[in-house]
Amino acid sequence: MSLEDLRKRIDELDYQLVQLLNERARVVVEIGKLKNKTDKPVYAPDREKQVFARIAQANKGPLADRCLVAIWRELMSGSLVLEKPLRIGYLGPGGSFSHTAAMLKFGQSVEYEPLADIRSIFDEIHKDHCDLGIVPIENSTGGGVIETLDALIDSNAKICSEVLMEIHHSLLANCPLEEIEKTYSKPEVFAQCRNWLSATMKQAQTVPVASTARAAQMAAEEPGAAAIGSRVAAELYGLKIVCENIEDIANNVTRFLVISREDAKPTGEDKTAILFSTAHKAGALADVLEVFKRHNINLTNIESRPSKKRQWEYYFFMDFVGHRTNEQVQRGLEEARKHCLQLSILGSFPRATELL
Repeated sequence: MSLEDLRKRIDELDYQLVQLLNERARVVVEIGKLKNKTDKPVYAPDREKQVFARIAQANKGPLADRCLVAIWRELMSGSLVLEKPLRIGYLGPGGSFSHTAAMLKFGQSVEYEPLADIRSIFDEIHKDHCDLGIVPIENSTGGGVIETLDALIDSNAKICSEVLMEIHHSLLANCPLEEIEKTYSKPEVFAQCRNWLSATMKQAQTVPVASTARAAQMAAEEPGAAAIGSRVAAELYGLKIVCENIEDIANNVTRFLVISREDAKPTGEDKTAILFSTAHKAGALADVLEVFKRHNINLTNIESRPSKKRQWEYYFFMDFVGHRTNEQVQRGLEEARKHCLQLSILGSFPRATELL
């Protein structure tokens, strides 16, 4: 076949694809009507995971699974809007890593709401102003995100999904490196770039701010100022990339949580997050951990934060493999409660297995 013939065949296939995609969209509209009648949430993380798994299973090439999943992710973004317009809160302003993670997860079609701090995201979910929120919970280099951990203590929001995103930090400024007097970024970002900063930026003051995007905004407005942030933030706020990939560890990944008013149904590959406190006595935490070991429940993360109610008492955040409806998990939680002053389930959700 000639080049013209091949292009004509592509045009024919494109036409067929458009017809099929719109036929799919009409089914989505009907699903939206049924959900509205039964007051079911529009976003179903368990269904999302099933769709992506089936797409990968059906793929025989030559397109890579990652390519098809990206196409379907955007398709599902448009489908969500057909069912009901969705608003997703994130730590703003635009150009933050949270903004990037939200767009990679939910696509271009939904509405995004930049918020000033992480606690505001939880508040907007509680007030029903946002349908979903995305918040950073931990980084492979810097550890847990304190603002998110503290907000989880006071909020009734549920965790319904998680996102893993590779993070690369750049030094952004509109002046040469030697003229930088002040560098803005999030405290966690400074921790992730500690070695590079101590070796390269001894002369510059580090100033913590609420988000990397806010840091970029401030650096763009001040002479002699820089920010540590993303390439997207540089483009958005008119900054030059002075140095790229300044994170201390190349394999730098941040885990984000998607919060909602409900968690997710089981998929067979799930995690559950809990919050608990123990009596202030020797071995109290060990007693709880022993329960999970005895029930063969695999722990994936544990963090602690002061209770702020009594001195030297702590809340513990824990993730483990399994869904809260699983019989083995239920038995483990029931026994663990006997060793806790308080234990609450923050949500069960599909386990993220790939980087976005």
